[in-house]
Amino acid sequence: MKLRKFSLADASLERSPGQEADIFVGNLVDERHGGPITIGYGRYAPHQSLAETMAVDDVMIVLEGRLAVSTEAGTVIAGPGDIVHMPKGEAVTLRTHEEGALTAYVTYPHWRPAHA
Repeated sequence: MKLRKFSLADASLERSPGQEADIFVGNLVDERHGGPITIGYGRYAPHQSLAETMAVDDVMIVLEGRLAVSTEAGTVIAGPGDIVHMPKGEAVTLRTHEEGALTAYVTYPHWRPAHA
């Protein structure tokens, strides 16, 4: 694997697998590239909600907008520059506010095979 730089323009955003909400993801590095992690961007439309039990460890960096991440332990509100770690096995609910959100993410291992 070679050193690479990415921007949002490099991502081909597609609806998040198994979701009805207006949530889109675009992997830039994943199992097809031979590395141990998945790296990509996520775009969340305003007033969306996503609930799932994490199949992988996920680190999300909020680039634009705000979102709330809730577990049974409580809720955090994340905005631009904030980083949220969602450990494997944690039941989370993500909710966007009126402006939606743009995130970057890193998962270990790859999230697509874990959802297969």
